[in-house]
Amino acid sequence: MPELVEDYFHPGWRTRSVECAACEWRGDSRGMTLEPHEDMSEYLCPRCEDIMLVVRHPDLAQVRAAAAAGHPEAVEQLALLEEYTRRHGG
Repeated sequence: MPELVEDYFHPGWRTRSVECAACEWRGDSRGMTLEPHEDMSEYLCPRCEDIMLVVRHPDLAQVRAAAAAGHPEAVEQLALLEEYTRRHGG
């Protein structure tokens, strides 16, 4: 069963080593295959393609809260979202 990462901005989920339940490959998200979807991303085992991680994409409120807390990636994402909104009216 894949591990669910509810908080995209939670530190360490990208670098924490996990083991594939199907083939016992071990590694972190950087060694997995990324399958992005609209509301979440799946990280697949590079050996057997079993889903190892499911990461929920943050909504605007979560991005704002993480940016306010000083999370560098959230600060970047918020700036991009605000620029998009300014350009496209919204």
